[in-house]
Amino acid sequence: MTDSRGSMPIRVLFVCHGNICRSPMAEFVMKDMVRKRGLADGYRIASAATSREEIGNPVYPPARRKLAEHGIGCAGHQARQMTRADYDRYDRIVCMDKNNLLNVLRITGGDPEGKVALLLDFTPRSGQEVADPWYTGDFSATWRDVLEGCEGLIDRTQPRRS
Repeated sequence: MTDSRGSMPIRVLFVCHGNICRSPMAEFVMKDMVRKRGLADGYRIASAATSREEIGNPVYPPARRKLAEHGIGCAGHQARQMTRADYDRYDRIVCMDKNNLLNVLRITGGDPEGKVALLLDFTPRSGQEVADPWYTGDFSATWRDVLEGCEGLIDRTQPRRS
């Protein structure tokens, strides 16, 4: 999808269960990537949870450390729950796994505009899920999945330059 709205930024919302590991990792990786590619003005990027469990909490310390290893900060992040209104606010709602996707569809009441996808759908591994470090403790695997997914997402959505 290429932005055909001229100078309007592409609005991307990353979603996972608690908004303290995978979705904020994707949010801050994507923000870093678009900044380094000179595309920051073409995107508005955020993240949210499908659950209420972690609302108000910062990025989980091991996820924060993994981002910091790559020079990416995430200060100020507070987990929030996705709302029905987010469907109208964002052009892409990008889920980390199939359970998140089903929960997003429940929250939004469906996906009539085709905005909801898995992050790895933007890679040759379409249909696969981003590794969940909450259960595995393997933040390196999550990092690799997020990096690959965000690169693919940028390649598929990069705004046209004026």
